[in-house]
Amino acid sequence: MGELFARLRAGYGAGPRHLLVLLLCFVVTGWVALRVAGEATAGRMLLWFVGAVVLHDLVLFPLYALLDRGLRAAVGVPARPSAAAPGRNEAERATARLALLNHVRVPALGAALLFLVYLPGVLGWGADTYRAATGQERTPFLGRWLVLSGALFLLSAVVWVIRWARWRSVRGNRDPAERG
Repeated sequence: MGELFARLRAGYGAGPRHLLVLLLCFVVTGWVALRVAGEATAGRMLLWFVGAVVLHDLVLFPLYALLDRGLRAAVGVPARPSAAAPGRNEAERATARLALLNHVRVPALGAALLFLVYLPGVLGWGADTYRAATGQERTPFLGRWLVLSGALFLLSAVVWVIRWARWRSVRGNRDPAERG
């Protein structure tokens, strides 16, 4: 059985669980495609999907790659791990800076995804249609998005401070001969 898995990994490039999950994804995608194909608005959905892919690949990805490069430069994280100094202390500092960068990236991603999902509400588009359909106003969307985004950044900052304090205490408890 181990030889079969080794041959699968050599030929496929991944293990059997990966293949099973990928096949499951294809089944779900096929089911969704069959469900959507019968819809009268399938063409519009396809157009939105293609537009979203093009918008992401040609506009958004270069934009957030540029923003990430700027964040890396501001925090002092090298673009390539090999660019870091080989010393132990510098490697620890680079790891801490990368952790800080990730504590900015994650809430920023959450805020951006929430913004995209609730874009019409946050920007106030379609307020008349929303009011006619629900009888409610759209005014709280922007405030709620700002509060939720702020909460994401605050939670990330609290987690970072706790991790940084633990890192400092572990680093301080090392043998003095190991400290550099």
